[in-house]
Amino acid sequence: MIVKTLPPTPQSLEGEPQVTEVIPENGTQALVVRPSQGLTTRKQQALTIPAQFETIRYNPVEIEAYYRKRPLQVLQRIFAVLGPTLSFVFGLWWDSRRGIVVKDERRRAVQLRELLTQLGPAYIKIGQALSTRPDLVPPVYLEELTRLQDQLPPFPNEIAYQFIEEELGAPPQDIYVELSPQPIAAASLGQVYKGKLQTGEEVAVKVQRPDLRERITIDLYILRRLAGWVQKNVKRVRSDLVGILDELGERIFEEMDYIHEGENAERFFQLYGHIKDIYVPKIYWEYTNRRVLTMEWIDGIKLTQAAEIRDRGIDARYLIEVGVQCSLRQLLEHGFFHADPHPGNLLATLDGKLAYLDFGMMSEIKPPQRYGLIEAIVHVVNRDFEGLASDYVKLDFLSPDTDLTPIIPAFARVFADAQGASVAELNIKSITDELSALMYEYPFRVPPYYALIIRSLVTLEGIAIYIDPNFKVLSEAYPYVSKRLLTDPSPELRTSLRDLLFKEGKFRWNRLENLLRNARKNQDYDFNLVLNQGLDFLSSERGAFIRDKLVDEFANGLNALGKNVLHNFTYLLRERVGLTAVNETPAATVEQQQTLEHIKHILNILRETRGFDPMQLVPQLTQLSVNPGVQRLGQQVTNRLAQKAVAHLLRELLAAEEVNNTQDRKLDQTASLSLSTKI
Repeated sequence: MIVKTLPPTPQSLEGEPQVTEVIPENGTQALVVRPSQGLTTRKQQALTIPAQFETIRYNPVEIEAYYRKRPLQVLQRIFAVLGPTLSFVFGLWWDSRRGIVVKDERRRAVQLRELLTQLGPAYIKIGQALSTRPDLVPPVYLEELTRLQDQLPPFPNEIAYQFIEEELGAPPQDIYVELSPQPIAAASLGQVYKGKLQTGEEVAVKVQRPDLRERITIDLYILRRLAGWVQKNVKRVRSDLVGILDELGERIFEEMDYIHEGENAERFFQLYGHIKDIYVPKIYWEYTNRRVLTMEWIDGIKLTQAAEIRDRGIDARYLIEVGVQCSLRQLLEHGFFHADPHPGNLLATLDGKLAYLDFGMMSEIKPPQRYGLIEAIVHVVNRDFEGLASDYVKLDFLSPDTDLTPIIPAFARVFADAQGASVAELNIKSITDELSALMYEYPFRVPPYYALIIRSLVTLEGIAIYIDPNFKVLSEAYPYVSKRLLTDPSPELRTSLRDLLFKEGKFRWNRLENLLRNARKNQDYDFNLVLNQGLDFLSSERGAFIRDKLVDEFANGLNALGKNVLHNFTYLLRERVGLTAVNETPAATVEQQQTLEHIKHILNILRETRGFDPMQLVPQLTQLSVNPGVQRLGQQVTNRLAQKAVAHLLRELLAAEEVNNTQDRKLDQTASLSLSTKI
């Protein structure tokens, strides 16, 4: 046997496994991958991979070079796709001509499912995405497309058992005490068996389909060439179609690597496994390799099986709410998100939790993009369409030299009803459709990362609508966004908070009330954290603008309170001594009275917030009182109140002096008039 270590490739990343080529005496070739030190200890064992799978990363340049030399193979695949597709389209047209669309709808739905299955994994994934959209697909088609998630034709057990032995180094019967005689599910990239380990744990064993990479690669090559032609020759298309396909190709190639999927599952657990009622299955690394994945078995029900979930006494709508909150953290907090949340990958466990499965297709959003999305939400709520247009420049939808003048009123038309909380009544699909029309009319370009985000959100919303037609994802997102605005210390979101709370320099108390009211609905909302971070921010240089305005508003509120107290006291005193209430102390102005009412409302909201405890608040405020920044804030409030008091006193003195002068002038005039009369 000859053993040699292969040199690192240019595509190698830090933490990549070291690849060793092993040539056995019989001349067959295999690859042994020994994980580097960067991998977890559970994977410190030899992993065997067939030689034809040496290249596991998507490389469009290498793929194009390969298929350019094989035009006949490409033409054969094109005709294989076009033939049955055109036949199906012609059948639909002929049905409509004969007026028997409804009668043949079931048969055509079955034909569509069979067509997508025949065309292969890339097209199956398109059907899976459509299967979650009851608002787009007729019910009969929806029912058939749903079967694409885990009811595809399986491949023979003999091939699956061969892959298990090749990947894990032993026949299945030596590894698993039990293994189901037939796969319990067959999906686009592999099929799943139910098994039991020697230690007694029940597991799901996923085995990859044969010839998978070759079939997907040629489809990606053809679609990429088509996208390049459209991008070059159709001037109305400004989006990076090739980039979008490359992003999809990279995700699919990662999905075909079960070691990568296992690592994704562990990272997903570390980031989101702590969220209440979220469950992530365990990966058994000693029985996992490139084409075989062994993970914890989950007994559960697909979320779209609402009747079965209800019969178990589980609230399916609540689980969707949990999924929405988890998705918000994926997209807006950590940036590592599940890009394929179709119903087959989301289960309601028997104890009422939401279990995520299939971590092959994951993606990431960089921090600037995450903050940009939150800023865009704030600008929509704020009806600041000029700011929204700037957000699209920062998010790389528009080039920096784009003239935004005609785009700003176009945004106003799209979000015409999005005033205040009414934006929550919109759904993601309707907004996406409106924006798609707008992007077609103006020089927008869709960045590659956006396609997977929209696919993830629209798919999740489709499942939610399936369970509850009145479900509004944006409405469920409000508490989380409010919490982030109040607690995130990043400069980007502090600027967004300022933009939300102020308009033309005037503080909008109703927006602060809405933020606090919505934020307290979020499970992770921490009142003490809001108090600490709020005071830290207000006492810092970055919070100077909001601090100055808040101090003014707070002073107005206290001034109004003082005037009301003095007004009521003098009125009662005059009434007690029998004097007519003349020249009473003026009550607070309407504006000051409104400020006082807003402060009262906010205090009531805080008092009703989870975690508010006056007994715990006293020592916390005592500790904060020694903070130099908070002390400066207190001094500023005191100084501002003193200034207002002095200004008020001066106005009173000047007013009194003016009254005295006026009275003296009147006496002089009266005396002069009397004297002249006598004369």
